[in-house]
Amino acid sequence: MKLKTLLERLEYEVVQGSTETEISSLVYDSRKAEKGSVFVCISGTVKDAHDYIPDVVAKGAAAVVVTKDADAGEGVTVIKVRDDREALAYMSAAWFGYPAEKLTTIGITGTKGKTTTSYMIRNVLEKVGVKCGLIGTIETIIGSEHIPSSHSTPESYTVQEYFSKMAENGITHVVMEVSSQGLKMKRVGGIIFDYGIFTNLEPDHIGGNEHPDFEDYLYCKSLLFRQCKTGLGNIDDSHFNEIMENRTCRLFSFGTDSAADYRAEDIELTRAGIKYKGIMKDGTELSVTVDIPGRFTVYNSLTALALCDLLGVPHEASLKGLADVKVRGRVETVPVSGDFTIMVDYAHNEMSLRSVLTTLREYNPGRLVCVFGCGGNRSKDRRYSMGRVSGELADLTVITSDNPRFEKPEDIIADIVSSIEKVENAEYVVIPDRFEAIKYCIDNAKPKDLILVAGKGHEDYQEIEGVKYHMDDVELILKADEMKKARENK
Repeated sequence: MKLKTLLERLEYEVVQGSTETEISSLVYDSRKAEKGSVFVCISGTVKDAHDYIPDVVAKGAAAVVVTKDADAGEGVTVIKVRDDREALAYMSAAWFGYPAEKLTTIGITGTKGKTTTSYMIRNVLEKVGVKCGLIGTIETIIGSEHIPSSHSTPESYTVQEYFSKMAENGITHVVMEVSSQGLKMKRVGGIIFDYGIFTNLEPDHIGGNEHPDFEDYLYCKSLLFRQCKTGLGNIDDSHFNEIMENRTCRLFSFGTDSAADYRAEDIELTRAGIKYKGIMKDGTELSVTVDIPGRFTVYNSLTALALCDLLGVPHEASLKGLADVKVRGRVETVPVSGDFTIMVDYAHNEMSLRSVLTTLREYNPGRLVCVFGCGGNRSKDRRYSMGRVSGELADLTVITSDNPRFEKPEDIIADIVSSIEKVENAEYVVIPDRFEAIKYCIDNAKPKDLILVAGKGHEDYQEIEGVKYHMDDVELILKADEMKKARENK
């Protein structure tokens, strides 16, 4: 492919060389450079790829894309652009032949609900014979292939590569989580989504290398509605109007508010999940049943119903698709005992923990027990707020370790304890080892207890000082239960 083809939708300056240069590969990792590569220099928070220009030139790179003055030596084409990540996104789209334009693309943004909603939409579409790919926090699904994820929204090159594979495999639709970081870092740059969805918004991912403040977080979320054709948003959320303020798309809403285009009424929480009356924008009333507990399930399923209605999916097919959907690590019940209930959930911030604990409290358990920790190298505010929420809503909090990363687990735990101690009458115990914390809850469970193991959900690892060790909360629960039963059967 000629370099000019990769640059055709970008504004750029030719510093030296020619855009007629033949390109063998597009890379942004200097280690992958080869003869004929074009190397896009990404200025990261830790490393600046401009420093690796001599390395890629030595490997035979034919061109480099830069945002500042750089010496690539003779014989190498140098292209200067305004935004490195935007350049990578547009060039990746061109490299793979603009695959997003061959698919019906559905992007979901918001603080929580993205993962569950994406699986609900995909489940409905697959049930009616629509081949639907998925890109999200847990995995990427391309037909029968399941690829574990490291980010909710992958780098732009990877997004375009996945889209290309989907199109090649006869997939016609894709639903993907579009994170605030994904929008901020232009990972979905150059994509005009057919549908953009807004679930809800609360402070999260603020501090460190993420968002400097809530305003930036909100702004980045809102960008999705400047690059989609049709928007669908939660009108009940207090930030709905701010998110949609500068939209360029047509807009539909969902919620319990009477002004919503799609509404949920007569909501009933059942032991198995939820039931409600769904009212479509044309006035059609549907009886909705979903076997996932929680009031948030109403919003997630209503979003899926609304989106599928906009796609023209028959209502009965949507209801069947929602009736049997399951999502790993999202209020996932682990069957271990008839005396008590234990669940795993990804709740890892104040909003999601408050939401799931409030919901579980509505089921009137004997005791509501919450096991959680907080990730290291993230905003400390999350520790204080989660400690406070668990202290207020749970009958017993078991504070343990999550992903300490490069922090000491005991320091993170001390921060959590400092906040939960301020909650009047809050009961808690500290058990740093996550397996021992779970084992403690199972060994000491009382009839009708409802135990929530929060924070990691679908994750099957624990990250300590840059290394990911295998750890799966469901496996830990089953192991602890097996040990308890073995003792009882002696």
